[in-house]
Amino acid sequence: MAATETLITRADFAGLPTRDLPRAVEFYQGTLGLPMSVHLPERNYAEFETGNLTISVYDPEAFGGEFHTNANAIALHVEDMQSARATLAERGVEFEGDALDTGVCFMSFFKDPDGNALMLHHRYAPKT
Repeated sequence: MAATETLITRADFAGLPTRDLPRAVEFYQGTLGLPMSVHLPERNYAEFETGNLTISVYDPEAFGGEFHTNANAIALHVEDMQSARATLAERGVEFEGDALDTGVCFMSFFKDPDGNALMLHHRYAPKT
């Protein structure tokens, strides 16, 4: 059997819908502190960099689509869960309960202003 050629080499971006682009820009750039790499309000979208994945925030209704929140959390890596939670809580982020310890990592769930699921994530166990 021949080896399969690797076609996909990485994920370039994840899209998250918004109904209020200025509010989303303030949240992703101001509250979360992510660098904004693209901001085209006339095209109804903006992009934010996480280091290895671009978050593309867009208004689907402006493109003729329907608005549906993303219920599957994007895991945003942090080095210090306690410090990151405290900082974001001071900035108005409301977390859904305490940080969850899975035995491999810590996860803290929250939502953006449009209801899209996000989490802070810190893996402490080595990958095997």
